[in-house]
Amino acid sequence: MIELIRQPWSWYFSGIMIVVIMLMLIFWGKSFGFSSNLRTICSMAGAGKRTGFFNFDWKAQRWNLLFLVGAIIGGWISSTLLSSPAGLDLSAATVTDLNALGIGFNGGVNPDELFSLQAMGNPKVLFLLVIGGGLVGFGSRYAGGCTSGHAISGLSNLQLPSLLAVVGFFIGGLMMTWLIMPFIF
Repeated sequence: MIELIRQPWSWYFSGIMIVVIMLMLIFWGKSFGFSSNLRTICSMAGAGKRTGFFNFDWKAQRWNLLFLVGAIIGGWISSTLLSSPAGLDLSAATVTDLNALGIGFNGGVNPDELFSLQAMGNPKVLFLLVIGGGLVGFGSRYAGGCTSGHAISGLSNLQLPSLLAVVGFFIGGLMMTWLIMPFIF
């Protein structure tokens, strides 16, 4: 059984699981999104005493915090106990594109040039991660939710603002990939 779990799963399995989770959330009147957990954690820590945005009933969001904890624990279990010793199988074209950007591929999920302790010593990498994280945080707050919240929960609830946000995410991703990234690397 463990060998079956360690194998790469088909793409459609994730889609089926997302549908099942979304149907359960819709049934119970809940809305999914990871970025809302940061607001909940800040509210729990007392940030509502200083800023009205954090002044809400965070206890109603405990289920979402449990989902966050489960995702972290599940990620750790899958990366340490269930990971396959075989490296990732990327297409030759993708590996060539990564090499052209100065990013080597060693079979891992995250490139060592960006996501290793040694990379944190590189000011360019540190700058990119800090600025990128800040932009993601700002964008999540400005858009009223993160990509998972809008693309999964918002679209399944047929919300027009979520559709506009998802279109914006894709436009931003394409602009980053084709216009901005070649100048950074």
